[in-house]
Amino acid sequence: MNTTQVLDILKDAGLVKAAEAEDIDRECSETGRPVEEAAVNLGYVAEESLYQAIADSIGAERYDLAEFVPSPEMLALVPGGLARLHGALPIGATENTIFVALTDPLNGQLAEDLRFALGREIQTCVGQSIARIQTLIDTHYGTEDTSMEDILSQLGDTKLELAEGSEEIFNAAAAAAEANATPIIRYVDLILDKAIQARASDIHFEPFELEFKVRYRVDGSLYEMDPPPRHLALPVISRVKVMSNLNIAERRLPQDGRIQRIIGGKAVDLRVSTLPTQFGESVVLRVLDRSSVNLDIDALGMPDFIRSHILETIEKPNGIFIVTGPTGSGKTTTLYACLRRINTVDVKILTAEDPVEYEIEGIIQVPIHEGIGLNFARVLRAFLRQDPDRILVGETRDMETAQIAIQASLTGHLVFTTLHTNDSTGAVTRLVDMGVEPFLISASLECVLAQRLIRKICTRCREAYEPSEAVLQQLGLTPYDIGDKNFYYGKGCDACNQTGYRGRKGIYELLKISDPIRELINQRAPGVVLRQKAIELGMTTLREDGLRSIYGGETTIEEVLKYT
Repeated sequence: MNTTQVLDILKDAGLVKAAEAEDIDRECSETGRPVEEAAVNLGYVAEESLYQAIADSIGAERYDLAEFVPSPEMLALVPGGLARLHGALPIGATENTIFVALTDPLNGQLAEDLRFALGREIQTCVGQSIARIQTLIDTHYGTEDTSMEDILSQLGDTKLELAEGSEEIFNAAAAAAEANATPIIRYVDLILDKAIQARASDIHFEPFELEFKVRYRVDGSLYEMDPPPRHLALPVISRVKVMSNLNIAERRLPQDGRIQRIIGGKAVDLRVSTLPTQFGESVVLRVLDRSSVNLDIDALGMPDFIRSHILETIEKPNGIFIVTGPTGSGKTTTLYACLRRINTVDVKILTAEDPVEYEIEGIIQVPIHEGIGLNFARVLRAFLRQDPDRILVGETRDMETAQIAIQASLTGHLVFTTLHTNDSTGAVTRLVDMGVEPFLISASLECVLAQRLIRKICTRCREAYEPSEAVLQQLGLTPYDIGDKNFYYGKGCDACNQTGYRGRKGIYELLKISDPIRELINQRAPGVVLRQKAIELGMTTLREDGLRSIYGGETTIEEVLKYT
């Protein structure tokens, strides 16, 4: 449930004072606990009073579900996939209306989605606790795989009579009707539900000549789901396009859209990209979990000396701070964490992004739109007339953007940006290659942070082992170097989907632009010379930071070798 909304209800009902509401809010931020749990745990409000106030605020009935056991007929009213996806437990019904207890009764969109999917009126009810509703849903709705089989069996006979390859006889009206068919809605909802539960960062729908694949990317690696029947490709992809307000009839050009949903009680944005292929449209959904943008820079796991230097840099009045790394290496997360740290009422921050991934309160964010000529350079030029203190340029792609960013830094602005280079010193050579004068780079650049995301060993199945000499040689180590240090790997368990890994962490390399480095930049020294000098001056490389994570038992040798 929305923290602010619940706290407002409790204050209006006279159950908590303003100072107590602030304590609850702080507890939620620090521990990640839901607001209702934090309020009860702090002793400010009784659980019964809290849920009664919520019920009163939305004009709903409150039910005691302590002894409630739903009948099979009752459970059949809401399919398992929808029940889990929306946190909905059916507790009663009339001829036209289903009464459901929701894990988030304050979210009116959930009831609306259920009404649309089930074709019945939905009456929201409030249980005696969210935990009890969730327990009943988990207990009575089988496994996700059972639900998937049920839905696929319903879809077995559904075939859309459309010629895949022929645009002339593609029937958009029939496609839209099929996309809004209840089994298709349930199937797509269940795929999204499973992806969010699996902590997927991307969901891929891929049509081939003889099969239709659905794959998730979890912790940087792709995993395939049981493939649905090939004939479902068109209705499933049409359903995703309907949800993201894209043109169903346009199947020859790439399209971009967005889906905003509450999944598992969390606000999730899904960025949608379609691509026309030989056998139909391929669709990729990038999962943007808005709760993760509240990351603090302290939570990124940087070594202390790197963290303290970055905190120092982002407080400077001017200069350029570059974060480099390949796509998906966490650059955006790092920059958002930096912006969040300096996002105070006395600082004006403007960002130009392609696209805007997360909305941050108090920051003016501008999406790039190349189609109408709104590129980074043009937005950046307009920014300078908006009296900013800090500027984020999503990516420096060309000489024009680089030059304006440098001019902005030289005229008293702190500029954050990203580059796609393999290491920190590569950022300097990339700017020179773009045509930027070395003296401008050395005058404006403050530091460059290179980073990668590596998978963490699953803590539930972690085991120690002795690496072979051959593996150690790949890391440039000898048995003498490692002494009595321990090495670990993940054996594989249900918690990590038998992969041995769960979650990811960053490894970092920070290039400080000191006077010796400035001299080399002015002399147009090649990247290898810059790198050598930086290491002489104490720079820790990505490989060395990876070793720190290996010795700490957080990751494996294979992961560090793969990314450094």
